[in-house]
Amino acid sequence: MAESPKIKVEVAYALTDEQCLLALELELGASAQDAIYESGILQRFPQIDLSKQKVGIYGRAIELDSGLSDGDRVEIYRPLEISPKEARRLRVQRVGKK
Repeated sequence: MAESPKIKVEVAYALTDEQCLLALELELGASAQDAIYESGILQRFPQIDLSKQKVGIYGRAIELDSGLSDGDRVEIYRPLEISPKEARRLRVQRVGKK
């Protein structure tokens, strides 16, 4: 019996002080969710909540059921600690005080 075609993908997650990049091989037709579960990253980082956190491929947001292509990097994004608008306001304040 012929073996199913495989694709090579990576799953990435980064904290401020730790980065994790896991390479794996999946069957053609696998989804982002399949890659995340197969990688074991949820056991390594139990704080990941896929019902709240966004995922993407190379910086482009996708849905968990999105299909993957060979060479894709599935990224799990951390929730924002501060809104971009607030971060800009704080930067302007800091620069203005110099």
